[in-house]
Amino acid sequence: MAVVHIGIGSNLGNRGENCLKALDLLSARGVIIRKRSSLHETEPWGVLDQPKFINMAAEGETALGPLKLLEVLKDIEAEAGRKESYRWGPRVIDLDILFYDDMVMDSPELKIPHPLMHEREFVLRPLAEIAPDKIHPVLKKTVKELLSECRHRA
Repeated sequence: MAVVHIGIGSNLGNRGENCLKALDLLSARGVIIRKRSSLHETEPWGVLDQPKFINMAAEGETALGPLKLLEVLKDIEAEAGRKESYRWGPRVIDLDILFYDDMVMDSPELKIPHPLMHEREFVLRPLAEIAPDKIHPVLKKTVKELLSECRHRA
């Protein structure tokens, strides 16, 4: 079983409920949730003229391979009501693979670890709650160190 870390966010509808529902849907589709962060209200990133987000992170175990897991995440987003929109726009739910074990993957469909996570406090803060000592396999720094550096850049 692979240990995966998933970023979860929502800024439309009942944002907190959307995030918690995503955890239930992950559990029903082969991801055993072992830890979850608290819910964090955050400012939008990329496109600022939209509602605030609720973000959280989850740690789970799965027998799904990374591309199959991505497919499951996209299916959950669609089931939860996510509509295709513009990049970084508002969404009912957003699910991202942050880490998949210590894998480094760079394909057109999927990049692991998530390529922008080290620049996003809204990803690192909830992730640091559940996996502060997880080492980024490319940057060779812990999540806690990445969060500290991200805060100092802001």
